[in-house]
Amino acid sequence: MKLVTFQHPHRREPRLGIVYGEYVIDGNMAYTVLLSEEGEEDPDVLANALLPSNMISFLRRGRRAFEAAERVLFKARSFINMSYGEGLVYELSKVHLYAPIPRPGKIIHTAGNFREHAKEAEKAKWEFPIPQWISFLKSPTAVIGPYDNIVYPKYTKELDYELEMAIVIGKRGKYITKERAFDYVAGFMVFNDITARDIQRQEMKNGLLNFGKNLDTFAPLGPYLVTKDEVSNPHNLKMELRVNGEVRQSGNTNRLSVTLQEIIEHYSWVMLEPGDIITTGTISGVAAFRENPEKYYLKPGDLVESEIESLGVMRNPVVAE
Repeated sequence: MKLVTFQHPHRREPRLGIVYGEYVIDGNMAYTVLLSEEGEEDPDVLANALLPSNMISFLRRGRRAFEAAERVLFKARSFINMSYGEGLVYELSKVHLYAPIPRPGKIIHTAGNFREHAKEAEKAKWEFPIPQWISFLKSPTAVIGPYDNIVYPKYTKELDYELEMAIVIGKRGKYITKERAFDYVAGFMVFNDITARDIQRQEMKNGLLNFGKNLDTFAPLGPYLVTKDEVSNPHNLKMELRVNGEVRQSGNTNRLSVTLQEIIEHYSWVMLEPGDIITTGTISGVAAFRENPEKYYLKPGDLVESEIESLGVMRNPVVAE
């Protein structure tokens, strides 16, 4: 399944959506209708319990929520054709998409897992090494949707991009072994780790990595949460980031020097909760490590397209603060 969080056109509130072709189905409302048709006495109560209208609650419900969503998806064509389908189904292109998880519990950002990225940093004489297993927390308040604006802050002149894959945790767990790691995964998303390099450089002189990665709008996520059953091999997905149509980053998850399972195992020394996100780190091609990097840093007016095979494309304009 492809799951989204969309703005309900009438209620003007975020709702969990199930994608079916060019349509998005309001999962909670559709399941209410389905239960009502089956004679359930309190269909809205049961629907709220089994298929909630927000993503975090949905993930917390676990297996039964996914089973309910599958039932809705199975009847998707019927919902589209229903005379009373208004309010249940919308054209995907005509609704606003938030990040699939608009406010994650925590984002554990990792780095150094694509060794080509570390090598390009050495070649560019980046002041700080990029060893394996670097990690830091990305602020949930930096999260924006797949088509929202990236705000170019007045405090930087070196705004950079980093295409990554996001692993979405679907089950609570700690000290998870790599053999069982995917039992705790709900799915995957596209992620762009926007970075103010000049701020990052100053912070890292003191051994810190904070605001350079965490200013407002520095975490585009989406466009979908693609459930793990939809991704045949997450270790072999093409990755590409484009700025104004020009390819800036191109790679594949098969270039990871560690597995996704090992990443989950490594960082599960902290309790992982449904809706938490762990990122993979970026591929090579960032602006900071190119010759004449000032030519490649993002500027107001740019359009950043972040794409991962099977997971979709985000298109985020860059605007001045």
